[in-house]
Amino acid sequence: MAKRNTFFQDEKIEKKIDFKQLMRTLRYVLPYKKIVIGVGVLLFISSVTSLIPPRLLKIIVDRVVVDNDYKQLALMCGSMFLLAIVEIAVTYIQTINMGEVGFSIISKIRTDIFDRLQELSFDYYDSRPDGKIVVRVTEYINGLATFFSNYVLMFAVYIVKVVVVSIFMISLSPLLTVVVFCTVIPMMVAISILKKILGKRFTRLRAKNSNRSAFLVESIMGEQIIKNYSRIEKNKSVYADIHTKSMLEWWHIVILSRLNSPIVMGFWNVGTLAIFGVSLMLILKGSSTVTAGTVITFTSYMAAFRDPISQIANIFQDLAQVSSNLEQVFDTIDYPVDICDKEGAIELKNVRGKVDFDNVTFEYDEGQTVLENFDLHVEPGKTIALVGHTGAGKTTVINMLTRFYDVKKGAVRIDGIDVRDVTLSSLRREVGVLMQDPFIFKGTIIDNIRYGKWDATDEECIESAKIIHADKFIERFSGGYYHVLEERGMDLSAGERQLISFARIVLKNPSVVIMDEATSAIDTDTEMVIKEALDELTKDKTTFIVAHRLSTIKNADEILYIGNKGIMESGRHEELLNKKGYYYELANI
Repeated sequence: MAKRNTFFQDEKIEKKIDFKQLMRTLRYVLPYKKIVIGVGVLLFISSVTSLIPPRLLKIIVDRVVVDNDYKQLALMCGSMFLLAIVEIAVTYIQTINMGEVGFSIISKIRTDIFDRLQELSFDYYDSRPDGKIVVRVTEYINGLATFFSNYVLMFAVYIVKVVVVSIFMISLSPLLTVVVFCTVIPMMVAISILKKILGKRFTRLRAKNSNRSAFLVESIMGEQIIKNYSRIEKNKSVYADIHTKSMLEWWHIVILSRLNSPIVMGFWNVGTLAIFGVSLMLILKGSSTVTAGTVITFTSYMAAFRDPISQIANIFQDLAQVSSNLEQVFDTIDYPVDICDKEGAIELKNVRGKVDFDNVTFEYDEGQTVLENFDLHVEPGKTIALVGHTGAGKTTVINMLTRFYDVKKGAVRIDGIDVRDVTLSSLRREVGVLMQDPFIFKGTIIDNIRYGKWDATDEECIESAKIIHADKFIERFSGGYYHVLEERGMDLSAGERQLISFARIVLKNPSVVIMDEATSAIDTDTEMVIKEALDELTKDKTTFIVAHRLSTIKNADEILYIGNKGIMESGRHEELLNKKGYYYELANI
């Protein structure tokens, strides 16, 4: 079982550049390798064309101005204009293409993480707040989208420019180039130290933001409870505390990040003065290689060199953040799917309904056993009621039958076949669950009924609703079965939502029926009305009922009192009452 995490616990995230995770993204890039190669060629062309104008400027200063050759001046200016057009056009094309690649990569990652979330067992969702799952799918991937759509291209642009500018500077004056690098190296060291400090701050910030998102989602989902228990002011206080911690981390980052520009400008001003000083010394000594045009051109190259160097440092900072995001995203994508079809899994067909729990042991958390050496054998067509105090393990029994969770020891079998040996789709087709709190999706009533059997016709859906008498409240809506429900069915009562779930199960018509407090939200009158339909639904089918109402369970073929990690009492209603044991006490309560 996964370790539990809550909104007030920071996720432990290693903040460093993980090149292994970055290399994994290459498999997302491979389908677009032709585009990437084309962008690389365009990138080199745009980098070179952006660095030719300073050389033309040198010619203008050293020759055109001295010789008053206006024809050559016009030629140089025209060339610079054409080069600018070429650079703009090439940059636009490469930006569009790289943006397309970045968008496609993120689209595939989004699909992969959503697909995996659909496959993961309940244990994954139990081990972390919903908000911390949501933030991985939204905020973290949004950060990746920005990086892959923009920064990957810019990083490549800056690297190429640094290389090309270095070549151009060396071709002009190796000595002045050495002066530039003597400035750049200590500047990069200072920036790297700053970025390392910022990296640790960003780690803490993201953990605080994740906590804030988790609490926010929890508050939205629990809005009714919050208001019901007058927790509004308390929740405001809790949120203010979480939010303040996040904002303090962010403010520290802002203060530190503002040091980046002064560091860069300080070193660069020193470097510029050194360039002018060395150039003046060489010119005074009569150097033939360093001229006024050389100094102007070199200064232009310095500016072209400074920005990429500074931006590369920034991107490396973002790279650490992206790497950490990738780690969390891939952690979800790679999270083992422990509830899945085993190799050679068979289809569960022609189910009679014999159910066996053979020496089953189960725990949600390590060392906290819920059921131990649990044995239960149910003949086809029998109705079994599970009762007991909250937390005794009643719902756990049915969760193992549906393979929402797998047993730790022992086996659960249907018609003698271990449920782990059959396909999940066939198991859940043959085993239908009516839950205490059914989820209603935004959409029409008829599509909500059809949710468990998408190939069902409208007529079949309507007939299912009529069987359990849901048609009475449905027809009150102006759109009837085609009325569009609000999110989570907020425009329905709890009982009406439950009736829709009953219609779903009637339409699905499974071989084994499980009702987990399924009638808890339905009033007694409605329960009596649909009892006949439920009896018809469960006729000749193995049925498990988890309930507290005596009216629901007293006619069961066998009632099991679950407690102390097993079955403490079993028998029919009257028989157990006469024993005056655990069930008798529960019935009196």
